[in-house]
Amino acid sequence: MVDGNGSEASATQAVRAAPRQADTAIEAYCVAGAEAISLYSAFCGEARYAPPQDPRWVGTWAESCKTEIVTAVLESAGRPLLALALEVTMEGPIRVARFVGGTHANGNFPAIAGNTTKHIGEADIRVLLRAIGRERNDIDLVKLERQVGQLAGIANPLLRIGAGPSPNPALAVDLSGGFDAVLSRTSGKRKRKKHRSQTRKFEAAGGFRRVEGQTRAETDRLLDAFFEMKSVRFAAMGIHNVFADAAVQHFFRELFGREAGHVRPGFVLHGLEVGGKLRAVTGSSITEDTIICEFGSIAEDDLAFASPGDFLFFENIREACEMGLAVYDFSVGDEAYKRLWCDIETPHHDVLFPLSAKGHAAALARRTAGTAKRLIKGNPLLWQTVKRLRRSAAGKAAARSAPSKETIGE
Repeated sequence: MVDGNGSEASATQAVRAAPRQADTAIEAYCVAGAEAISLYSAFCGEARYAPPQDPRWVGTWAESCKTEIVTAVLESAGRPLLALALEVTMEGPIRVARFVGGTHANGNFPAIAGNTTKHIGEADIRVLLRAIGRERNDIDLVKLERQVGQLAGIANPLLRIGAGPSPNPALAVDLSGGFDAVLSRTSGKRKRKKHRSQTRKFEAAGGFRRVEGQTRAETDRLLDAFFEMKSVRFAAMGIHNVFADAAVQHFFRELFGREAGHVRPGFVLHGLEVGGKLRAVTGSSITEDTIICEFGSIAEDDLAFASPGDFLFFENIREACEMGLAVYDFSVGDEAYKRLWCDIETPHHDVLFPLSAKGHAAALARRTAGTAKRLIKGNPLLWQTVKRLRRSAAGKAAARSAPSKETIGE
């Protein structure tokens, strides 16, 4: 957890931007460094925000990954309306300010005090983002990707300056009516039959149990298994492993470990254990009415054929219904296993706001790349071809790196 005190002192380092017009009281300022986290945490005590904008997420990432945080604030007559905590990092030759967590942060939404977005216009958001450039004039681009359009009925004001569609939507399950109703809408008879068949297979393999990380030792064990699963799976698919970095792994260990044992944790791990071995793991965030599967993977072993990941999702969704939640969100990414459950599709949006000439060039390149990704992923045949080529390249790379017969055993 981060300390929520210190917001008053932040004004000493704030860079304030002039009001948009003479007839408005809305102003923007930005704070950098350690004080940015305490300012943001204090604001969030009375605000709504998405899980990757949770002060626990922001503070733990900054602590684990040693990245600098800047917090930009919009206020009216001294009353904060919106706060935006971003990390400053290098992406190739340009310096960007982005949502804390990089590609691990999905379904993003700024911290909002009450339902105040109706008072925030396009010009105010531009003033807010320019205030970041005034505080840190070395930043080339403010990159706000994978944003949702609304949260708890509140419109996202960051999208008012113009946003493009993200390459991937988010898929979710409407839990209204309970688990039986969910199954009735999503081929429930087939799902129940498969679940019974899986149960028999797992019983024959030594028995099974669904586990939740309720102690630090349990969350570490679940994450150890997950990181290994993901390493093997990404290598087979020819995809860069975004969980490989030691600092990123430390972040997730701290984020989930600190929540372990809470009555209503904000972040929780679940696993399916068969024959004493973890075969599937999911990591989720929980809001007032939604559980969001932030990540998941399965073991590539002798039981992979029995789809332990599907089995764990079945149990996770069943529990979400029992908890009285309204939505089970699979988060960003369009995959076949998600489509088997989902009846809600939510587009995500990207905002790129250049602060320098290099930033303008980078924004153009990213928009072009984003358009290409959407076209490829929107064409099922082309997308399957790309994935097949990735796997083929990964297999050839593995074969090249394997030791020859002459060196085995030396």
